[in-house]
Amino acid sequence: MNITLLGCGRWGSFIAWYLDKIGHNVTIWGLKDAPQFIEIKNTRKNNILTFKESIKVTDDLASAVNSAEIIIISISAQALRSFLGTLTGLDMQNKKLVLCMKGIEVSTGKRLTEVVSETLGEQIPTAVWVGPGHPQDFSRGIPNCMVIDSRYDDLKKQLIGEFSSELIRFYVGKDLIGNEIGAAAKNTIGIAAGMLDGLNLSSLKGALMSRGTREIARLIKAMGGNELSAYGLCHLGDYEATLFSQYSHNRKFGEMLVQGQQFDLLAEGVDTTKALVLLGEKYKVDLPICNTVNSVIAGTMTAKRGLSDLFLRSIKEEF
Repeated sequence: MNITLLGCGRWGSFIAWYLDKIGHNVTIWGLKDAPQFIEIKNTRKNNILTFKESIKVTDDLASAVNSAEIIIISISAQALRSFLGTLTGLDMQNKKLVLCMKGIEVSTGKRLTEVVSETLGEQIPTAVWVGPGHPQDFSRGIPNCMVIDSRYDDLKKQLIGEFSSELIRFYVGKDLIGNEIGAAAKNTIGIAAGMLDGLNLSSLKGALMSRGTREIARLIKAMGGNELSAYGLCHLGDYEATLFSQYSHNRKFGEMLVQGQQFDLLAEGVDTTKALVLLGEKYKVDLPICNTVNSVIAGTMTAKRGLSDLFLRSIKEEF
């Protein structure tokens, strides 16, 4: 298939590498003045991967879109709406869209597929690609399982058939709300895990995983999704990669925050946490972990006090 990847960050560049590896015709697009794009264009490398000459690298957005059957977007979640605005002037007829990104629009609380529908219209079939894994592991041949979900059953089947390999096994998603919210929310739990690491309280990650999953399951149910999705690959299944891995940006952000250090890379969980707090208020769901993480990030509560209140002081029934 002819596939264009819009975005050349850590995850986007891996997807381009992966889809080329399994035999697709891949174009990767990036902003011409972006350091990551410049590095890939000039050296055919980044700090993780080497890109074959078969991958076309361009900063011409119109050309990249026109050549594609499938358009995959992998950018910051908070930049999605404005970026989609640049696509409205291009020919998007007969294109299929895949979002390989995890987040919730903080200004509206919208899921990312909702942002697509509002911006580009309902006529463009859209799917999400979520689940665990890091490019550093995949590039070394370490396999994992992921999920593709969409309101369009034919699109799900097509993508899973075209994208599956020995490196990634895809499951068929059956709950778009749950998979989008669960995938985004795992980054908030990842920040909490990093805070525990930074305070030398890593032994409490078991409690965090148990309570965090239940908390997000309640929110998914209140929003009209299937609460079991929180226990699937989009959320609980992604905990190893997010709560424990040295490669997790969100875990590292939380660890460095409580140690008074600056984290300079993208941690999607920061804005996602704000959005989850708003969704909790809207749907009247108690989200103690999300609220605590949000307060610590905002500086209105110390991590030591907040995490102690969550896991060490209060007396309550487990279920």
